[in-house]
Amino acid sequence: MATFLISDLHLDESRPQITRAFYDFLEGPAAGAEALYILGDFFEVWIGDDDDAPLVAEVAQQLRKYSASGPQLYLMHGNRDFLLGEDFARRCGATLLPDPSLVELAGQPVLLMHGDSLCTLDQEYMAFRQQARNPQWQQALLAKPLNERRQIAAQIRAASKSMNSRKAEDIMDVTPDEVVRVMRDHKVRTLIHGHTHRPARHTLTIDGEPAERIVLGDWGDLGWCIRAENTGDASNKGLELIHWPTAD
Repeated sequence: MATFLISDLHLDESRPQITRAFYDFLEGPAAGAEALYILGDFFEVWIGDDDDAPLVAEVAQQLRKYSASGPQLYLMHGNRDFLLGEDFARRCGATLLPDPSLVELAGQPVLLMHGDSLCTLDQEYMAFRQQARNPQWQQALLAKPLNERRQIAAQIRAASKSMNSRKAEDIMDVTPDEVVRVMRDHKVRTLIHGHTHRPARHTLTIDGEPAERIVLGDWGDLGWCIRAENTGDASNKGLELIHWPTAD
């Protein structure tokens, strides 16, 4: 059976076509899979597991139905949904994964990440990331009323858009040296991540050995996934980057 990986759907009430495309994906290509990995930024914004927005309840119900049908379901935090917690994971029948996580896919060790921690040249974002991952900062934010959290999230998003519009493209991409360091530290030759919205397969060399970084795309006019299957053929890595139109 195949395993599927997706990221950066940015589910939001303002983009119902993406939500529908995701449900179609669950009922179509990913139906009967061995596992599904969602590598962050699943939601456009996440203000806490107690969010009473209808979309949250609906998505949780769909994921519970999916995981109950057999596939293992894994969720990883992104930079938009870093507050996603165990309560929501339980509602979905999912397991929360740390970032990074080392797993076996298609018969080989693969490192999974959201990808934002690889963008070390973006110093403004890295400073915010360090703050946002602080448990005390998170607890203080989650203690606020839902409406206040929604306002704070909107302010953070607006500030992020403003800052990103002034940044050079290479600053918001991964830092090559950081990619090599992380892959070397985890002793892997395959890395899969999202975040940058630049889907591609990148070949590189680490300590004289061939390696690959596969980047998942964000969902918009196209949906993106990686299909992993152990082919039993040593010459075929069994990892396929796939895209398709999200609109009929």
